[in-house]
Amino acid sequence: MGATARTPQAASQLFVVDPIERLRPAKDSSVALMQAAQRAGQEVWVCTIAELAVEGERAGAASPGCTPLVRARPVTLAPMRVEGEGWQVPDPWFSAGEPLWLPLRHFPVVWMRKDPPVDEAFLYATLLLERAEHQGVRVLNRPAALLAWNEKLGALRFSHLMAPSLVSADAEQLAAFAAQHHEVVLKPLGGRAGQGVVRTAAAAPGLRALLELVTHQQTLPVMVQAFLPAVTAGDKRILLVNGEPLGAINRRPLPGEFRSNLAVGGAPEPTALTSAETAICAELAPVLQAEGLFFVGIDVIDGRLSEINVTSPTGIREIERLGGVPVADLTMERLLRG
Repeated sequence: MGATARTPQAASQLFVVDPIERLRPAKDSSVALMQAAQRAGQEVWVCTIAELAVEGERAGAASPGCTPLVRARPVTLAPMRVEGEGWQVPDPWFSAGEPLWLPLRHFPVVWMRKDPPVDEAFLYATLLLERAEHQGVRVLNRPAALLAWNEKLGALRFSHLMAPSLVSADAEQLAAFAAQHHEVVLKPLGGRAGQGVVRTAAAAPGLRALLELVTHQQTLPVMVQAFLPAVTAGDKRILLVNGEPLGAINRRPLPGEFRSNLAVGGAPEPTALTSAETAICAELAPVLQAEGLFFVGIDVIDGRLSEINVTSPTGIREIERLGGVPVADLTMERLLRG
């Protein structure tokens, strides 16, 4: 799998991801985007967040300021196609060259596609990428927006589009919200893929103890929302590129389950956008564009906005397989045309 180290071509894109060997190519949207970049004539390089660095100005340097660096590898990805109810994955599905330390400015486009959690390592990586952005690198999504748009709290900028919601660490306040709305859903602000999401009710035994548990004894805020019974019919994931909805899938929860995330067993179904969902996308579009949120996945339940996912949105593989929409290629087309 090794090759002689070389510098990137002018038409190249860097993907900051989890170790590529651990990615699931039949499911992973980052892999879909890499393959689309390659089809568009772009050279694809990869790194992890641990391979980002920055070097301070050296004495006698011609230009002041720091130099953001990356230890990256060029990769070549094998083509894939839909086969039956999934994607046919060649073995091996990628080959990689030798890693090389390079200034990040060598890459005109950098995709920040590290999966959550948004922890300390993620935070520092985003700040390092912000240094590269100041040198003219286009980082997707914009580093400042990744830090500002928590995927639960960011949606509250459009709270009029959502089910009734509250964010608090106060157990009494959360209990009062539950009493008002009867059935509610508790969501950790740093959660992903449905992890830690709990459905409960005002009359549930031990509610106060549960609220103390999920708030870490009233020190950590959580989101509580009125439960939407229509979630049993599914939760739509809509992918927006530069504010434009390119495709969607409906994710139906397992029998007896209310969480519809694919990671917890939700079943993807083909779907089309309703007029209400189209209106939600239209309202979000100018804000997402202004914030530099180029690739976003929003979740909608029964016409209500649930989340705005900005860190590493998924769904490309399912939309392409079930809906026949070439989302990854359309994304690259919009990116490369500027």
